[in-house]
Amino acid sequence: MRERLVVIGGDAAGMSAASQARRMRGPDELEIVAFERGHFTSYSACGIPYWVGGDVEGRDELIARTPEEHRARHIDVRLRTEVTEIDVERGRVRARDLESGAESWTSYDKLVIATGARPVRPDLPGIDAAGVHGVQTLDDGQALLDTLTRTEGRRAVVVGAGYIGVEMAEALINRGYEVTVVNRGREPMATLDPDMGRLVREAMTGLGITMVDDAEVTALPSGADGRVRAVATADAEYPADVVVLGIGVRPETTLARAAGLPLGDHGGLLTDRSMRVRGQENVWAGGDCVEVLDLVSGQLRHIPLGTHANKQGQIIGTNAGGGYATFPGVVGTAVSKVCDLEIARTGLREKDAHRVGLRFETVTVESTSRAGYYPDAAPMTVKMLAELGTGRLLGVQIVGREGAGKRVDIAAVALTAGMTVHQVAALDLGYAPPFSPVWDPVQVAARKAAAKLGAR
Repeated sequence: MRERLVVIGGDAAGMSAASQARRMRGPDELEIVAFERGHFTSYSACGIPYWVGGDVEGRDELIARTPEEHRARHIDVRLRTEVTEIDVERGRVRARDLESGAESWTSYDKLVIATGARPVRPDLPGIDAAGVHGVQTLDDGQALLDTLTRTEGRRAVVVGAGYIGVEMAEALINRGYEVTVVNRGREPMATLDPDMGRLVREAMTGLGITMVDDAEVTALPSGADGRVRAVATADAEYPADVVVLGIGVRPETTLARAAGLPLGDHGGLLTDRSMRVRGQENVWAGGDCVEVLDLVSGQLRHIPLGTHANKQGQIIGTNAGGGYATFPGVVGTAVSKVCDLEIARTGLREKDAHRVGLRFETVTVESTSRAGYYPDAAPMTVKMLAELGTGRLLGVQIVGREGAGKRVDIAAVALTAGMTVHQVAALDLGYAPPFSPVWDPVQVAARKAAAKLGAR
């Protein structure tokens, strides 16, 4: 008898799971139905700021696989269809056609929950005014571009200074806007320690971006025409012709909570290493709606990244298709940029290490991307955390120009392997003057950390 796999969510985790399950089992053995409430499948949400900023030519460049391509592989993709209820006891989901309003139940033998994350949208006066935009989906990106095209004014305010906020500030600068970033934190990029975030703020200010830190938005005043005209804090108003929200996201687990499925402290679904929802035999979950194991701290975290979503989708598809695979966990690696400044981090920040009770030392070094005498050698700052007693590497943050960001991958591999700073300092890395100083900047930091901890 043919089984049916139902997938809720048509982006990274969901469609990776569907595609991998299809590779494992043919359409005569496994029917696959995927529900997606939007207009698109399998697209890069991470690329939206670069599309808005003009680095990517058009929306379709961000689409990895269209609904038609999935359907050609016998995956029944149902667009503009929102799942409104999961009935775990009876093995079925209820879905509503967003165009017609019609509702129907679909039974499943196996279920994949890939509902992603929802942007934080605070309940503020004026939050729903015209000209206020989030940037979570391709539809969001198109709506923002439409506003930028229609709006005569050139003043933009970005609320939030995390990855999305920083990237959208760059996109708007590239489009010729006067940009203000309003941030509730002391420094931008809260995924970095404040001393490294300060370097990001200094660079953004140097680009002409007005940075407003330690500021809580209280309202988004609008004009008589209903369009946003400013962002207000307790101390000031910042004129705006367009406002972009980059405050962060939370796991979208409304359906899972209503179905009684287990959620963690961060609001994400709890799964085992095979991405099977805890306590469920035939329900899996992956992507931005789940919590994952942090291999450095040993605790669960919510880290919404497309890299994790795609890998987890592969794991789910393998298991739902009859195979076996596991997802070991993450070390929290991320990289971004604002214009020519590259920003990267992996592992724990100081406050993360304090929170889990680790004793550690930190070092910060200044280096260059190439041999100092080689043309276009660019500066970079590397901060490293190492555990007292063991010398175990705990985290690395890098801020610098060309060639800085991807160096974090050295640290990501070392963290995954549980290496000490002494071992990192001894790594046999590639060297030539156009690519690196004779001591790579990450190894310079590791040497300094090893010296601080003492010989081993």
